[in-house]
Amino acid sequence: MSGILRPAQRWQLRLPNPTEAERLAAAAKIPQVVAELLLALGISAPEAAYHFLNPGLDHLNDPFLILGMTAAVDRIELAVARCETILLYGDYDVDGTTAVVLLKTAIEMLAATAAQKNGPKSCKVRFHVPHRLREGYGIQSAVLETAAAEGVTLVISVDTGMRAFEEARTAQKLGLDLIITDHHLPDAEDEIPVALAVLNPNQPGCNYPEKFLCGAAIAFKLAQALLQRSDERLGTTRTRDKILPSFLKMVAIATVADAVPLKGENRVLAALGIRELHRPAGLGLRALFKAANIDPATRPLTSFDLGFRLAPRINAAGRMDIAAEVVELFTTRDAARAQLLAEKLEQLNTDRRATEASVLQQVEHRLASEPKLSQHKMLVMIGHGWHRGIIGILASRVVDRTAKPAIVVSVEDGIAYGSGRSIDGFPLLECIETCADLYSRFGGHAFAVGFAMPAENLPEMERRLYEFAARKLAGKDAEQILKIHAELPIERVTPVLAGWLRKMEPLGHGNPEPIFLARALQLAAPVRLMKERHIRLELRSSTGPLPSMTPIRAVGWNLAHRAHELNLQTGSLIDIAYRIRENDHPQYGGLEIEIAALRPFETDPTQKIPATGAGISAAC
Repeated sequence: MSGILRPAQRWQLRLPNPTEAERLAAAAKIPQVVAELLLALGISAPEAAYHFLNPGLDHLNDPFLILGMTAAVDRIELAVARCETILLYGDYDVDGTTAVVLLKTAIEMLAATAAQKNGPKSCKVRFHVPHRLREGYGIQSAVLETAAAEGVTLVISVDTGMRAFEEARTAQKLGLDLIITDHHLPDAEDEIPVALAVLNPNQPGCNYPEKFLCGAAIAFKLAQALLQRSDERLGTTRTRDKILPSFLKMVAIATVADAVPLKGENRVLAALGIRELHRPAGLGLRALFKAANIDPATRPLTSFDLGFRLAPRINAAGRMDIAAEVVELFTTRDAARAQLLAEKLEQLNTDRRATEASVLQQVEHRLASEPKLSQHKMLVMIGHGWHRGIIGILASRVVDRTAKPAIVVSVEDGIAYGSGRSIDGFPLLECIETCADLYSRFGGHAFAVGFAMPAENLPEMERRLYEFAARKLAGKDAEQILKIHAELPIERVTPVLAGWLRKMEPLGHGNPEPIFLARALQLAAPVRLMKERHIRLELRSSTGPLPSMTPIRAVGWNLAHRAHELNLQTGSLIDIAYRIRENDHPQYGGLEIEIAALRPFETDPTQKIPATGAGISAAC
């Protein structure tokens, strides 16, 4: 018997609202297709459309709206004035390490200003980023005890701490003041650790308008509050004019890497940060760009560059080795050291890919050969000795492969370490909370979770998780939905339109890359295979005012099998779902169509298909 088959793909086209789109296009002076994309994001007012397409520093929220911010700033200022030793306690991923860099830099700026008045004695800012394999996620009491013994008086967590109840009590017993900055959800009872201040828009009683900031963005808001208050006292605008734009580089990388919704303030942070990344001033950032073979002077950066080229290299340190070296990379003033660290990240990322490929092969084999897996609404994949640094990536791969929520577990020395990823509509944190009594520690949010537990508890955990998923996803079949944002004939793809679509960047979770539908396209030449897996097509419209237009090039990654299934040849008629790309290849440069999916042309494309989603979308 075979295991899990790849789920069927369903095309889903958002029903257009031409009247509303025409109104917004005329009022905002934008192309109608851009207006349709904005309406799909819930943006219908011309002013909101302008702000979305033209984000600026003025669109950032006041950091003091975050509950606990005033107390946190007051305490840090006191620590600087008293020349205390501060410990920043971070996490080992992109979000945690960049957050440490931001806050360390901001506090040291304040300390330098204070030193000009108080003499050579200065506040000291230390940091601790845990080792993933030796320490695991979260604040550890042993580290706090060592810090207190070494003279630390203030601990600030970044991207961690929301469930550190016992560790917060340890800090209190040791006489350490604790400030928690985190974005993870509180526990099921909305309890929060006892601390001097907790900065988290998701905590009870916090009315901050943006609830989905990543950890580095919350660290940025604290830095913003500290430096703006300093500017007010000094009567300068240095923070707004120079410091905040520089800080936004780190925030943009973390925001994209952490997959928070790119809407509201998150979009502003990411968009402005990407703009600033075109001028990478720091030695570490420049070295990282070089290692990733990115030259921002030659082409505009995109969220893809951040999420799939920069972030994996930063994350590789925490997955495979020592994440603290990321902080050193971004703070060193030694060019040779920066280059050495960037090269090390490159090698670690190569090692990570090799390790991932090896374990993924085992996972794929199980998915194909174990029939019982197809019976479950979610998947729990357990392996012995799988590298803990990659189990989160593997969980994402399983979700992509099966369209089901997935948890991947590695068992080592009697301890089970798990990482999970989810699908739209399935609250993964709520799911694993049904096993709260089984874990030694756990946390996360609706789409991603992590935990550790005695391996002997795994059978009971599987039983509870499968029961929860069966109830939550009852009547729903796993399927991959290709969401198409608008119908756009390929003859309307122009450099001007591509320029407007660039203003939709950064793209990602909450602001997906637009996928368009084109119907009744004719192959103007035979299918060209590339490396036996990919295809190049030459397409032209077979209908409309320009049926004999010059063919447009289109590329389809990993679609050779689909072209073979459809027996595509010159003259074949197809519908395609596609993205618009700008290729800088010397031979194939210019605008091109990237095919996301293709199907035979439907002879009656005007056929009405019942709407889904309360009339918002329709199967296509």
